Amino acid sequence: IPVLHDDQHGTALVVLAGLINALRVVKKQAKKVRVVIAGAGAAGTAIAELIMLFGVGDVTMLDSQGVLYRGRKGLDKEKKTLTEKTNKANISGGLDEALLGADVFIGVSKGNTVTAKQVASMAPKSIVFALANPVPEIMPDIAKQAGAFVVATGRSDFANQINNSLGFPGIFRGALDHKVRRITDSMLIQAAKNLAALVKQPTPLHIVPDTFDTRVVKAVAKAIR
Repeated sequence: IPVLHDDQHGTALVVLAGLINALRVVKKQAKKVRVVIAGAGAAGTAIAELIMLFGVGDVTMLDSQGVLYRGRKGLDKEKKTLTEKTNKANISGGLDEALLGADVFIGVSKGNTVTAKQVASMAPKSIVFALANPVPEIMPDIAKQAGAFVVATGRSDFANQINNSLGFPGIFRGALDHKVRRITDSMLIQAAKNLAALVKQPTPLHIVPDTFDTRVVKAVAKAIR
């Protein structure tokens, strides 16, 4: 029986699709960017693992206590494992330190936790995915005023809604159609590529297809085989 954690792998797939097109908009390569992920729970961990498998060069993760770094005391086994794969420069501290010079911020944590000053400290043409619901880590207008070039949230009333509903219906359609017994990371990466490809010319205000786009389920399902 194929098993998928929607809030982990479903979210990771859609975040990757959005990131693929956001990087196209800002003309940056995945292998050369540093991504900061706030939230080291189910969603944050799955996002980190999938985007690194895709080829993102460096990921820095934070939990409620700050940056995950090698040598930090009190980490559980899962977070300790993450420190072995992330944070190449072994940065310590909090969001101030993590976001300085970062290319991408992905928030799967709490609302109103990122400031305009922190976004302004990021690299030029920064990408901000503030996905906490219902209140994002930073509101889109504030992020843009601070210098973010592409901004996404988890909400339907703002541009660029990153929502796992773009992923899981197609994943299970594909699993049923192709009699897939196990859903793999390579399938999810291909599904993200297929989803991103539905937006032929991504712009700062349009990096993922609409949830009700009838092409979405077929495009994702095609990759699960």
